[in-house]
Amino acid sequence: MHPNQRDLEAGIQTDFTNRLSYGGYLHLDRLLSAQAPLSNPPQHDEMLFIMQHQVSELWMKLLIHELRAGIRYVQADNLSPCFKILARAKLIQQQLFNMWAVLETMTPSEYAEFRPALGQSSGFQSYQYRTLEFLLGNKHKGQAEVFRYDPALYAAIQADLSAPSLWDEFLRHLHRQGLPVPAECLERDFSEPYVANAGVVAVLKTIYTDPHNHWAAYEMAEKLVDVEEAFQLWRFRHMKTVERVIGFKQGTGGSSGVAFLKRALDLTFFPELIQVRSELG
Repeated sequence: MHPNQRDLEAGIQTDFTNRLSYGGYLHLDRLLSAQAPLSNPPQHDEMLFIMQHQVSELWMKLLIHELRAGIRYVQADNLSPCFKILARAKLIQQQLFNMWAVLETMTPSEYAEFRPALGQSSGFQSYQYRTLEFLLGNKHKGQAEVFRYDPALYAAIQADLSAPSLWDEFLRHLHRQGLPVPAECLERDFSEPYVANAGVVAVLKTIYTDPHNHWAAYEMAEKLVDVEEAFQLWRFRHMKTVERVIGFKQGTGGSSGVAFLKRALDLTFFPELIQVRSELG
């Protein structure tokens, strides 16, 4: 036998006729045939661009799966399982953040070779990204309009727009635990943007001042800070990648590009969790 070769172990299965295989379980035939560059003549870096965004959408699908489960646990006043869910969410977000480094290996000249093939398509039209923002609380009715072309998609995004976010559900949980969350934060038009409330800051100050008597809420609050910070870092890395590749050109979907992405950095999901830090100590 060649010194750089090993025997095939006797128990390893090799015949997958009419049996479930690795590729079959993962539907790799569909997954690996979903990359269809449009540039003509073909441009090498378009494959990187397509796969970057497809893999991002896969990670976002998992992140949505986790956050929906987290919301259900909060609704049931069972915070403990959320700690693992939100810890996993943070690690998924780190994957999304680190992926930008691969796309940054593409130069402006390389991107310009296939950019016309994108037409008006843009990340702004990502249904899953918008779902994430709505689940976390960044509500904006106008942002749902880009999905009106697909009635089923539009109905689903409208449902998430109108439903309480993770933060809304956490505040309702705190109210059920006897903490004085202001009434206007509990029952409102959840399709409208959340507005920071001094009464919520006071509730959080109670939790942070006496964490041992509010340990689950304290732990949940810190996990939420992790998720928001990771989301902001992702937004920032996206903006810097776009800046590096196209400068200050208009985005393919009609946005102002980098300027539009910079404004997103001012958006917050859980504003009182930052504000309360100024009240402590």
